[in-house]
Amino acid sequence: MKLCMIGTGYVGLVSGVCFADIGNQVVCVDKDKTKIDKLNFGVSPIYEPGR
Repeated sequence: MKLCMIGTGYVGLVSGVCFADIGNQVVCVDKDKTKIDKLNFGVSPIYEPGR
């Protein structure tokens, strides 16, 4: 299945990763270019200290 996740925050990004993990083709979009650039370089834009 092809899916598009709008937003790469805590809900959109985690949901997109989970859908991709079970075999779906997922495209994530976000209006914040910095988040997309980080993802393209393999860096998570989500950070939770202590976890």
